[in-house]
Amino acid sequence: MSSLGAADTPPTARRAAQWLRREARLIRGPLLRTALFTALLALSLVAQAWVLAAILTAGVLERAPFAQLWPLCAALLVLALLRVMLTIGARRSAVCGAQQLAGVLRARLLQEVQALGTLGLRASASGDLLTRLVDGIEAVLAYFARYLPQAGAAVLVPLLLAAFIFPADWLSGLVLVLTAPLIPLFMVLVGRAAARASEQRYAQLRRLGAAFIDALGGLVTLRQLGAAERFAARLERENEAYRVLSLQVLRVAFLSSLVLEFFAMVSIAIVAVLIGFRLLWGELALRDGLFVLLLAPEFYLQLRGLGTLRHTRMDAVAAAEQLAALEVDAAAVPAHSVGTAPVRCERAPEIRLEHLAYLYRGRGTGLHECSFTIRPAQLTALVGPSGSGKSTLLNLLLGFAAPDRGRILVDGVDLAGCDPRQWRDCIAWVPQSSHVFEGTVRENVLVANREADAAALNRALEASGLAPVLARLPHGAETVLGERGVGLSGGQLQRLALARALVRERTRVWLLDEPAAHLDRDGAGEFQALIRAAAASRTVLMAVHRLSAACAADWVVVLEGGRVVEQGPPQHLRGSAGAFSALLQAEHS
Repeated sequence: MSSLGAADTPPTARRAAQWLRREARLIRGPLLRTALFTALLALSLVAQAWVLAAILTAGVLERAPFAQLWPLCAALLVLALLRVMLTIGARRSAVCGAQQLAGVLRARLLQEVQALGTLGLRASASGDLLTRLVDGIEAVLAYFARYLPQAGAAVLVPLLLAAFIFPADWLSGLVLVLTAPLIPLFMVLVGRAAARASEQRYAQLRRLGAAFIDALGGLVTLRQLGAAERFAARLERENEAYRVLSLQVLRVAFLSSLVLEFFAMVSIAIVAVLIGFRLLWGELALRDGLFVLLLAPEFYLQLRGLGTLRHTRMDAVAAAEQLAALEVDAAAVPAHSVGTAPVRCERAPEIRLEHLAYLYRGRGTGLHECSFTIRPAQLTALVGPSGSGKSTLLNLLLGFAAPDRGRILVDGVDLAGCDPRQWRDCIAWVPQSSHVFEGTVRENVLVANREADAAALNRALEASGLAPVLARLPHGAETVLGERGVGLSGGQLQRLALARALVRERTRVWLLDEPAAHLDRDGAGEFQALIRAAAASRTVLMAVHRLSAACAADWVVVLEGGRVVEQGPPQHLRGSAGAFSALLQAEHS
């Protein structure tokens, strides 16, 4: 149906057009119903024109009485009502099919976003993803609901009308058939420039969305650094660029509509002049001439309507190009089967990493052939410079991504075959920067364990050192925190994160990413003592930047460039002239 716009598709957007055609197959039924309604609408239009021509001929030329004309007038009214019903049916069928497809697309694209995983999503701005999944889907929805049915009507209706016009007046039919291609020809000529403008507009919309979401997320930081006004000026520039590009797209759309209307009016005028002269010369019956004149505007109407929706197609192609790119990114992630084997951690397990490897798509960073063992009842520290792969390794252990090569064995059982939800139930996770939801302190701690009773909550608050902080607040644990933890300091938020781990009393695996990053030296010492006590009955892996914490561990693993370059007891590593010793010297210098 969209073949009229295919010739003007630039090479960069051809894959997007193919993506749109592929998705259209999912709603073939609604589109076929829309085409059927359109065909019936064209036939009713032919009947209405014939009846109206008969009424005018009988009333004007033959001066027939109204008693003879009223059956034709009643038929004309019935045909008008039928056209209204068929028009509503065609539009409803197209809209319902498009909405159905939009729901399928949203569900599938969300699955593809999830397939990228926590690590894969870091390569894309959240505002960009939101623009694709919201504005992109809406642009595609308009394409399937409006442009695609109109493209079908632009082909079907003129063919049906021509089939009735030629028997009535072959010369007028020939003029209509010869002039009709001028409209799609002009659409092809302006299509390339219009498509480029639409692509630029949609790309600018993505940039604007990403910048706006970033500004909202970092508003407090921008205010603290005195950069809010500069960022607001940047948003204003991005918005102005989007406005200019939108006007360029509309300018092309209005120009197209003007020229298409001109071609249609000239063609209709040629048909009218030819019919007038042939009526004057007696070469054409009045009823046939009126019949053709009534159908001539309708012959071009669907083509003109297609021209006015050109910008809808261009927006959809630009959006589809990004949605298709999202599918390609998700397909590039290796498919890993989700395990179903149960995981039981009644006791602290031994976790062994064998030749573990993970590469970020489009970048060479990640992990390479990492092998070491995290032993139970022992505190293992993971150290290394920024970008060495510590956070990536923790994400693999959490099951947020699957390794490209190698295995993670939990008491000898491959983690790839285990149920990821059950495995995460065995883990207490303390990130470097924990998200705090808007709500009370109690609610934010219990989000880690909804089944914890008041005694377990109090133990977690006491052990994390958060209880003395809450004692100084007027509402204690019922103190309401703002979004992102407004109301507590950075160190207090870190204690809240530790309380979440402590309230999960049955977990036997602790994974910590810089748990004392926001604490002073005394607070860090308290944290270290708590973690040391927890390690007596758990398997604990702690990524650290402060090497004093690593020196208090039982085992140290040193990462560099995504590889394990050194491991062993900290006392042994300090005395050697290896990577750990070099890191210690750099920290103290």
